[in-house]
Amino acid sequence: MMDQGKVTEVLKTVQDPFLHKNLMETHALRDLKIQGDFVSLKLALSRQDSVKQMQIQVEISSKLKEKGAESVGMRFTLLSADEIKALGGFPEEETSLLSPKSGTVFIAVASGKGGVGKSTVSVNLALAMARLGKKVGLLDADIYGFSVPDMMGIGNRPTLKNDRIIPVERFGVKVISMGFFVENNSPVIWRGPMLGKMLNNFFSDVDWGNLDCLILDLPPGTGDIAMDVHGKIPHSKEIIVTTPHPTAAFVAARAGEMAVKTEHEILGVIENMAYYQSPKTGEIEYVFGQGGGEKLSGLLKTDLLGQLPLRQPVEQEGEFAPGVYFEGDPVAAIYDSIAEKVINKLQK
Repeated sequence: MMDQGKVTEVLKTVQDPFLHKNLMETHALRDLKIQGDFVSLKLALSRQDSVKQMQIQVEISSKLKEKGAESVGMRFTLLSADEIKALGGFPEEETSLLSPKSGTVFIAVASGKGGVGKSTVSVNLALAMARLGKKVGLLDADIYGFSVPDMMGIGNRPTLKNDRIIPVERFGVKVISMGFFVENNSPVIWRGPMLGKMLNNFFSDVDWGNLDCLILDLPPGTGDIAMDVHGKIPHSKEIIVTTPHPTAAFVAARAGEMAVKTEHEILGVIENMAYYQSPKTGEIEYVFGQGGGEKLSGLLKTDLLGQLPLRQPVEQEGEFAPGVYFEGDPVAAIYDSIAEKVINKLQK
């Protein structure tokens, strides 16, 4: 049998979506009629929003039916300005990274195709910029090929605080990846609209805090997902990653052209796997050829920011992070040099 106590119990578990207080705290209940197992309510919300009203109606109805209601009717009205003021007013809205008020610079790391080390560059550029004192976030936006958590040795997941996702922090960098939301490395089989919603969540529902820059590890190529990401981050800066082979540079040029068409500023080119240096003899071999980075930077009329060797990172005792070049590693020094060039470009 339904009674008023059961109704008020439910209303204590449902929040006004704009005041972030439960409906009993906001004195939202304006009328209540209970006839047997039929419940009729009139609720006052702080703002007119048909979508939020529908969500609240579904939530309250389902909870009341769990407590025994057979049927639930609901009407809505608005709290007065004086009532809202008495409740402390509307809380300050969190500033989204995409908001014009955000001072965060987006640096997208792109490539013409997979397998050129784009994620390795994204991770180690983020770490290098953090070493240079910048507040850095890293968004693994390669939805189908997420690899950042594994490369950085991240075993924990993001947490929730005040309905906001708190990124995982590792080596001074705040990280969000699709890999955090997939169980047991399962393949992602979502289609475009669902992926677009997830990307929006990464920008708007994550509490990134005060960042100087957010580095985005983009999907390779110029497909729909890559285009979607480009469209969501207007006026981003961009770095193109290639290997030395001239054909790889030709393919990477397409990613550069997409950056130009979406009004992204190209900061420069990074040539990965540029050479192999024997640890025994010091002899250098150009395993994948030469000139790809210079050719690409020439095509895109930009700078060659650096050339990275083909070499595994040196493990650091007590830290599992197979894709990280730690400070003291010669390759980390190259990344530091690249990061300095990037920062100088951003300051101009």
